[in-house]
Amino acid sequence: MPPAKKRTRSYDPARTRAAVLAQFENVRAAVRTLTPEQLALPTRLGDWTVRDLVAHLALTVGSVGRALERDEPAKPELALLDYASATAAHAGAVAEGARDLAGATPDLDALLTRTAEDLARHLAAAPHTRVLATGAGAMTLTDHLVTRAAELVVHTDDLNAAVPGLDVPHDRQALAACTRLLADTLAAKAPGGSTEVRIPPYAVVQCVQGPRHTRGTPPNVVETDPLTWLRLATGRTTWQDAVAGGTVGASGGRADLGPYLPLMT
Repeated sequence: MPPAKKRTRSYDPARTRAAVLAQFENVRAAVRTLTPEQLALPTRLGDWTVRDLVAHLALTVGSVGRALERDEPAKPELALLDYASATAAHAGAVAEGARDLAGATPDLDALLTRTAEDLARHLAAAPHTRVLATGAGAMTLTDHLVTRAAELVVHTDDLNAAVPGLDVPHDRQALAACTRLLADTLAAKAPGGSTEVRIPPYAVVQCVQGPRHTRGTPPNVVETDPLTWLRLATGRTTWQDAVAGGTVGASGGRADLGPYLPLMT
């Protein structure tokens, strides 16, 4: 019997919009406090500085308005769960654009303020069913905003890792969207029902081929927290290090997710 077809999770349009706006505001408030020396610090993203990373976030969020100003495609082409695999092809151009904007923008607070205002203005007038032409492919507005929430959450964690003492908060709804998107991406990449992955309080998915669990305690269980999960899913930490460090619990012969990670870089 073939495995059951996985259904794409639905996201509430209003909550998703609010999550993107809230998380971007968290970033903007934190960046306003950074000194030139802190903006020049290295990050865990290759040769990017904190300034480059902040510029990238402005471009990431600004992409919504730019896409809304283009002609609307006839229909969506990119499924939400294919987003993670579609990003790698554009990594070079994304990095170049971030560095160029960072070098040309001395006032990052003004840049982020303009970006936030433009986003709010565009979202106020756009229906959630609007199809956008994005760099990765045509997507609905809500799906694209889910990816913006994920990018903001992942890079907020990068900011906190780069600047000692910085603790930019994660909006709960944005963190939930990021966690669920990456968990569902794993389930699509490694379809099956032998392993249960738990990321409380936001997501539970079953994945990996093998005997399907139906009742009682699953024989193969992985459990971790949302921030550890997003670091695993994006290659910020390795499966081996997370298990060894105790931030991941894994039991059962099919509970090794290492071969399927990272999902997005």
